[in-house]
Amino acid sequence: MDEKTRIELEASAFRGLVEHLQKRTDVQNIDLMNLAGFCRNCLSKWYLAAAGERGVEMDYEQARELVYGMTYGTWKSTHQKEASAEQKTLFDQTKPLHAEISGHNKA
Repeated sequence: MDEKTRIELEASAFRGLVEHLQKRTDVQNIDLMNLAGFCRNCLSKWYLAAAGERGVEMDYEQARELVYGMTYGTWKSTHQKEASAEQKTLFDQTKPLHAEISGHNKA
């Protein structure tokens, strides 16, 4: 497979993941972090880091809006639930497994 095709396939897969997460507003970020070690915010940070590497001006809120499909504030007030004590404990226990983002601390 040539490089251009690989990049196009990866971009398509990323768009599919983002679209799926935009539809699954019932899935909380803390659950994604606890199960997979990354969440919508991590995707936003990866997107922002990629933009920065290519000299594209973007801030974190713009990257979040691309991933969430709305402003983060809107998503949070509409879809985010308070994390349970169990979720918070699991989050702390799984921190060593959380995604690392170039140019950022762990997500």
